[in-house]
Amino acid sequence: MTTERIPCAIVGASGYIGQHFVRLLADHPDFDLRDLVGGDRSDGRTLSDLWQLAEAPPEEFEGERVRRRSPAALQRAGVRVVFSGLPSGTAGTFESELVRRGVSVFSNASDHRGDPRVPLLVPEVNADHLRLLPAAAGRGVLVTNPNCSATGLALALAPVERLLRPRSVHVATYQALSGAGYPGIPSLAIADNVVPYIRSEEEKLAAETQRILGTVRDRRVRPKRFPLVVQCARVATREGHLEAVSVEAGARPTEASLAAAWREFDPLRRDRLPTAPHPPIVLRTEPDRPQPLRDRWAGSPARARGMAAVVGRVRWEPPYLRFFVLSHNAVRGGAGGSVLNAELVRARGLLPSVEGAR
Repeated sequence: MTTERIPCAIVGASGYIGQHFVRLLADHPDFDLRDLVGGDRSDGRTLSDLWQLAEAPPEEFEGERVRRRSPAALQRAGVRVVFSGLPSGTAGTFESELVRRGVSVFSNASDHRGDPRVPLLVPEVNADHLRLLPAAAGRGVLVTNPNCSATGLALALAPVERLLRPRSVHVATYQALSGAGYPGIPSLAIADNVVPYIRSEEEKLAAETQRILGTVRDRRVRPKRFPLVVQCARVATREGHLEAVSVEAGARPTEASLAAAWREFDPLRRDRLPTAPHPPIVLRTEPDRPQPLRDRWAGSPARARGMAAVVGRVRWEPPYLRFFVLSHNAVRGGAGGSVLNAELVRARGLLPSVEGAR
């Protein structure tokens, strides 16, 4: 692998996911963060003025100003990779123009997730879906990470799916406030409350999980077809999406084989990707874990904090496997997922240059 650091930018840098991108890319060994891009309300303001995360901004970027930039301006500046934290509904056109100009995009937005030509990627689960990437000269590549709850669910199901041969999967989510972005839900609407509805979330979680677990044939994804029944609720935690999962199994593996499948699952162990957690799944045996407050930052080495999914409270009563899974929605299900996708694409030699782009 070459040691050249690739010039990159963050679009949507003033938002909640954008600031997690800044935190993860400030000293990244593969990507050289050159530009922080925002909209009208953040144009010209310093990152420290806009900062929303609990921890301080990276020292070298706290005085950096967020600027409006067009796709053409980013291309002219020599940016090869853009990490997109743009809001869904506004990201699509901007990202498509970047790709047309030869700039590769790793997006957290939902605008392109339904495109059959765009990989919807969780690297440990479906790295082979990178076969969908077109080999078009002069164009960048576009890769999306899935809905934040779908990421945790897919990670948890992938190691045990072949053992269980699911007939159906039922999941109920308890989703953190930060999943709604910033400023999110008014405090008086969520304090002392649970909101049992998140617009379009149940549909996204079902469809995207089935696609991630699917197979690629003839440059198309064949989604898994087992029924996936979903209910989603917003709860008053800051970060970390908790999911209660029940699998109706068509097979009868031993409980020990299921635990071993989760513990031994680490398909990226040889890829040496800086943001990849090892292992990507932490299996807890305590009766009251995982918990958002205690487990959302799971993952090692240090750069991979928040990138591991935590599985616990496992109960195997054939034909039903029940467990909880927790993942950090803004890291594993957000900015960190996009950064890991970019690391994988680069490691596989699939990242084009901008030379020849128009």
